[in-house]
Amino acid sequence: MAENPSATAMQQDAEQDASSATPPSAEQVTPNTSSPAIATPPMPTTTTVDLPAVNAIAPPQMPTIATPAPVAAAPVPSVVSIPQPAATVPTPVSVMQTTTAVPQTIMTNIVQQQPTTVVTNVVPHQQQSVMSTIVPQQQTVVSTIPTTILSQQPTLVQTVVSQQKIAPSVMPQQQTIVPTVVQQKTVVLSNVVQQQQHHHQPQQSTVDPKLEKIDAKTPADKNALLAVLQLLRKYNLKGTEEILKKEVNFSDLTSLDVGAMHSESEVSSVLSAYKSEGDPVAYEGAYNDLKNFVESSLDIYKHELGTILYPVFVHMYLELVFNGHERMAIKFMQKFAPEQEDYYQDDLKKLAQVTKINHLKDNELTETFNSNEFIIRMSRDTLSILKRHLKEKKKSVVPNIVQEHLYFDMYEGVARNKQQIDATAGAMVGEATRQDNKARVYYGLLKEPDLQLMQLEEEEEPDNGDDRPKKKKAKRDPIFSKKSKTDPNAPMVDRMPLPELKDFDKQEKVRALREASKRVNLGPETLPSICCYTLLNSPHSVTSAEFAEDSSMLAVGFSNSSIKVWSIVPQKLRAMKSAELLADIDKEAEDVLVRMMDEKSAETTKTLIGHHGPVYTMSFSPDRTMLLSCSEDCSIRLWSLQIWDCLVVYKGHCFPVWSVKFSPHGFYFATSSHDKTARLWCTDNPQPLRIFSGHFSDVDVVQFHPNSNYIATGSSDRTVRLWDCVTGNHVRLMTGHKAPIYTLCFSVEGRFLASAGADKNVLLWDLAHGHLLAELSGHTGPIHTLAFSRCGNILTSGSLDCTAKLWDFQRLAKEIALEDVNVTHNPDIKRGDNQGGYMLRSYATKSTPLLNLHYTRRNVLLAVGVFESNS
Repeated sequence: MAENPSATAMQQDAEQDASSATPPSAEQVTPNTSSPAIATPPMPTTTTVDLPAVNAIAPPQMPTIATPAPVAAAPVPSVVSIPQPAATVPTPVSVMQTTTAVPQTIMTNIVQQQPTTVVTNVVPHQQQSVMSTIVPQQQTVVSTIPTTILSQQPTLVQTVVSQQKIAPSVMPQQQTIVPTVVQQKTVVLSNVVQQQQHHHQPQQSTVDPKLEKIDAKTPADKNALLAVLQLLRKYNLKGTEEILKKEVNFSDLTSLDVGAMHSESEVSSVLSAYKSEGDPVAYEGAYNDLKNFVESSLDIYKHELGTILYPVFVHMYLELVFNGHERMAIKFMQKFAPEQEDYYQDDLKKLAQVTKINHLKDNELTETFNSNEFIIRMSRDTLSILKRHLKEKKKSVVPNIVQEHLYFDMYEGVARNKQQIDATAGAMVGEATRQDNKARVYYGLLKEPDLQLMQLEEEEEPDNGDDRPKKKKAKRDPIFSKKSKTDPNAPMVDRMPLPELKDFDKQEKVRALREASKRVNLGPETLPSICCYTLLNSPHSVTSAEFAEDSSMLAVGFSNSSIKVWSIVPQKLRAMKSAELLADIDKEAEDVLVRMMDEKSAETTKTLIGHHGPVYTMSFSPDRTMLLSCSEDCSIRLWSLQIWDCLVVYKGHCFPVWSVKFSPHGFYFATSSHDKTARLWCTDNPQPLRIFSGHFSDVDVVQFHPNSNYIATGSSDRTVRLWDCVTGNHVRLMTGHKAPIYTLCFSVEGRFLASAGADKNVLLWDLAHGHLLAELSGHTGPIHTLAFSRCGNILTSGSLDCTAKLWDFQRLAKEIALEDVNVTHNPDIKRGDNQGGYMLRSYATKSTPLLNLHYTRRNVLLAVGVFESNS
C-alpha cells in the first residue's frame, strides 16, 4: 500500500482520558435479524482466480506523497493503573462543516482499475450436466441521507471502570440497536435437486442396498426420471438427455409421455420428490409409530434415535402441503411441533407459515430441505436398530423420507448421550460430517521478519592516527535478541502472496514490540482495567463501531449512511494540504511527511459521507491510513484517512453486506453478505479474488486468521465455516450454535476460534480437528463482540445485556492440552457459567449495550456502546 503517515501516537492506555460512569439501566433491544430468503447454493462452491504475485501487484500508491515521521509516544508505566476522570470529548461538528473539497490531482491513479476475469465453478461434489447461476439478480436498497442535521450531535463520552468487584446484574433480554434491514423481493431460480453425498465414503452407506438402487419399474422412480428428463429438455441439454435415456433403458418408459407431464407445474415442484402417499391421515399414524419406537428403545440408544424425529417431521409436513392437504398439515404442525427441540422452534414458526403449494417456491427453509440431505451422526449399533425398524415398516412413509432426505454419518463406538448430542446439534441441515473436517489446517503463525536491522548500529571506525574519539557500537536491544521460532503448524511463507514490508511497516512493528514489552500479563489475579466509551444522543442511529489496531482511533457507523472517526489520543486528525501547497514542499526534507499535513485541518473527529444505506461494519488497515466500510447499499468503500475521502467503491454482492475485515497483513480484505456468500478481495482490484459459497442463509460475520491464509464465517444457518484463501475450499464445518452467529475471534496463537451470537453462548473450537471444546454461558442478551487479551490468557465477551464478562482461557487451554482430542469422536464439552467454571468477573454498565471490545498493546480493555435512557 501507499507510504503512509503515522496517524497518531500510541494510545495512552486510557490512563489519561477518562470520564464518569454512565446513568442507570434501561431496557434493551433485539439483534438485527436476517432479511428475506433467497435461493440457496446446493453445495459449497468457489469462484476462483489466481492470487496476485507479490512482486506483480502492489497496493494502491498515492503519487509523490510520503508519510510524516512518527511522533514518539510518552512513556507509560508498566503497571496498569486506573484512569482518573477527565473532560468529555467535545461534541462532533456538523457534517457540513467537515466536508472539504479534494484536489483532483491527488486522486489520480490511486487505484488500478483493471478488471480480472472470473471463472465460476458451480459443479458440486456430484457430477451434473446442468449449470445454473447461483447468484441472484442484483438489487440495490437505497436510503437517502437526511438533509437536516439534528441539533443534538452524537457525543463520545469516556468512562472508566475500576477493578472493584461488581456483582453481575441479570438484565432483561435486549433488542438490537441495529435498524432492521428493508426486506427485498428476490428472484428465486428453480433448484436442481441433487442427491448430495457430502463427501460420502462408500463404506459409510447406512441405507439398505435394496432401497438405494433405482428400480425404474416403480411409478415413483418413473416420475423421478421423467422429471429429470423434463428439466434437461427445458434447458435444451439434448446430449445429456440422450445419455440418460440410454443409461436407464428409457424404452421401458415409452408408455409415459414426457411432454405431457405436469406442464402446469414448476420443475422445482416436480423434482421435490414429494408425491401423494394416499390417505393423509397415514402421516400422523406413521409419525406416532416412529415416536413410540424411539421412546421405547433402550436409554443408551434412545437419544441418538431421537435425532431423526425433527427432519422426518419437517418432510412429512412438506409432503402434506405439497399434496394439497392444507388442513391436515396445519393439524400435524400444531400437534407435533411443540414436541421438537427448543432450538428448532424458530424454524418451525417460519415453516408453519407455509400452508399452500405456492408457498414452497420462495421459502428459504423449504428450499434448503428440498435440495439438501439432513446430516445425522449415529453409531453403528444405533443405526442397525433403526434399519431393522424401517424394514418392518416398508409400507410406511418413513422409509421413503429416510432414504431420500437423510444422510447418516456412521461412526464406531458407544452411542452419544443427550448432552453430547445437544452440544453439536441445532444447525439448519444437521451436524457436520467427519469428512468435512479431515483436511489439514495450517493454523500456526508466520515467522516474524528480522527487525534487528532496524536498529541503528554504528560500527567502530578504524584508528587513523588522529585524536578523534572512537564511536562505540550501540548496545543490542534485548527486545530483538530473541529469535522467533518456526511454528511446525504454520503455512509456508510463500503459500499466500503477501505484500512486502516497507520501512514504515517495520518501524510500526518495532514500536508495537516496545509497547508489548511494557504490558501486564493478565490472569485470575491481574484482571485488566477497562475504559468504556459511551455514545450519547444516538440510541437508534448507531449501527457499528471499530477501534484501530494501535488504539488511536475509533470509527462509528450510523443508520443515516455516515461514518464518524474520532481520535481517542491527544493528537488530532489532520488532512493533507492542497495540491498547490504540496508542490512547494521540499521533498528532501527529513520532516517532509509532517509538512504534508495541514495543521489548520486538525480536528477531534472527521465525517465520511458516501454510502446510501446504514453502515454495518468498518475495518482499519494495519497501517491506519485506510478504512473499509460496508453498507445496506450492497457496496464496500475504501476511505483514505489522509485526504478523508472515498478512494474506491467495490461492487460485487447483490444484497446488503453485513461484515468487512482487513487482513492482518493488509492488502487483502474479506466481506460477507445477505446473498449467502463471503468474498475475498484485494485493494487494487475491483473484482473479488474468491467467492466462498456454501452457507444456507445470511453470512453475518467474517474474520481473518492471524496468518491471513484462512477466513472464518458465521451464518444465520447456525454454522461456522473455515475457508482456505489459497484453494478456495472450506476446510472446517462446525455446528453447535442454536441461533445466528454475530461475532468471531481467533486466539493469539491461531489454533482456537471463539464464536458467539443470538443464542447468548460463547463456543470455543479447536481448528486442528474441528471439535467443539467449550461452551461458556452466562449472558442474558445477544453477544456482538469478542476479544482475546494481547497475552492470550483472557477471553472477553460483550453483550447487549450491558455486561462484559472475562473468561479464564489460560486455564481452559491447559485442561484441553491434557486430553487427547485426536482419538475420540465425541470429546467432552467444557462448560462455564456465572456460578463458577471459567468465568473470572462480570463488569456491568448501567445502561450501555456493548458493541465492540478491544485490547490495547498494554492490555487495557477498551469498550464502546450506545447509551439508552429509561425515558
